Amino acid sequence: MTSTDEQEAIIDGNDPVSKAKRKRAEMEQMKERFAKLLLGEDMSGGGKGVSSALALSNAITNLAASAFGEQHKLAPMAEDRKKRWRREVGWLLSVTDYIVEFVPSQQTSKDGANMEVMMTKQRGDLRMNIPALKKLDAMLIGCLDNFRNQNQFWYVSKDADESEKGVQRMDKWWLPTVKVPPEGLSEESRKWMQYQKDCVNQVLKASMAINAEILAEMEIPENYIDTLPKNGRESLGDAIYKNITVEFFDPGQFLSTMDLSSELNVLDLKNKIEASIVIWKRKMHQKDSKSSWSTSISLEKRELFEERAETILLLLKQRFPGLPQSSLEISKIEYNKDVGHAILESYSRVLESLASAVMNRIEDVLYADNVAQDPSLKASRGPSNESNGQTLGQNQGQPPSESPTSMTLSDFMGWSVEQEGSTTNSNATPKSDDTETEKYQSKSAKILARTKNSYMEKLEAYKLRSPTTRH
Repeated sequence: MTSTDEQEAIIDGNDPVSKAKRKRAEMEQMKERFAKLLLGEDMSGGGKGVSSALALSNAITNLAASAFGEQHKLAPMAEDRKKRWRREVGWLLSVTDYIVEFVPSQQTSKDGANMEVMMTKQRGDLRMNIPALKKLDAMLIGCLDNFRNQNQFWYVSKDADESEKGVQRMDKWWLPTVKVPPEGLSEESRKWMQYQKDCVNQVLKASMAINAEILAEMEIPENYIDTLPKNGRESLGDAIYKNITVEFFDPGQFLSTMDLSSELNVLDLKNKIEASIVIWKRKMHQKDSKSSWSTSISLEKRELFEERAETILLLLKQRFPGLPQSSLEISKIEYNKDVGHAILESYSRVLESLASAVMNRIEDVLYADNVAQDPSLKASRGPSNESNGQTLGQNQGQPPSESPTSMTLSDFMGWSVEQEGSTTNSNATPKSDDTETEKYQSKSAKILARTKNSYMEKLEAYKLRSPTTRH
């Protein structure tokens, strides 16, 4: 079989021979990709491979890593890599065309009688989210294409002489430095860069919303539940448990007593909180299923503690939106059997990661522009978050002076309480003759509003139902 590198090297000509070679190469690539999926990545054929869901998730993740790589510069994707990404991600997404559900449909018989029959239709979550993710994908690649002919900033290798190097926003020594004209960007270029940043931010918010929704929909695997301790106190530790179960609880005060100085500490706290929430929810469900002699006080207290833990978890996500995946999230992805969920989660995750990287590169240029106008900013740089491994969905390493992009979780996800009613109403009946931009904005607003509502509904439902039986 021709190797992938050899297949990619075939000349993209227009003559019949070149077209035939290209088609054969693409066919061989497709055979190879789907053979790996059918084998569950076990090329020995011994049946020891992973599930179809995890194989597809890994395939999309690996394809994105090879197609996009590390986004070190603001520049268009190479045409061959762009074509490869669109072609191969299309192959992987084509699986969703055959994930269907039965829906009732009215049909008229030959004698004019109406009857209801069941017909197949693409599953609802895929029908809603796959087109939205494809649109976000196109927007993100289009944003990179916009930097093709820009000449207001340029990059200097990290190995260049110190006198030739530009500005680096944080201690990201592995990235090329950014240089702008001595007087900074022109006013027009500055506004254009801010517009590009706003566009990427919309992609980032929408992909984060979809990813968070899919993860919330995934079932909690028994393997994760089996690793949990018997009670919340054991999961949290005595000190954290006492702080959560006090009579008068202040979540802000609670977090101020925690050591959140490093990413590992924050992630450890998040893992403990998530584990305690799962434990308390399961115990509440078991309590409900017992006879009526069970006291209501114990149930009410456990419900109160679970609510407090949920509040802490939301505050952690608000303060640290770029945290790596928790043990619960990793476990959900690893043991998930739903192919549709696996595709949606991995596709939204890689778009979220790329959007975050592009956002950081734009902020690098804007920072270099700020330093050109005010050199004193160069000495007031804060600690870098990007170098600590934060890669998904964040505004990393932003200095204190660049506060406009700092926002709460509600703002970041578009969850404005005051605008909830108007958002829902304004997007209830989108017009079919809108422009492409208006269509996307309407769909994006729907996704964000739907994510907020469904998430809040889950918080209410979980108080009475076991996480393992909500599906």
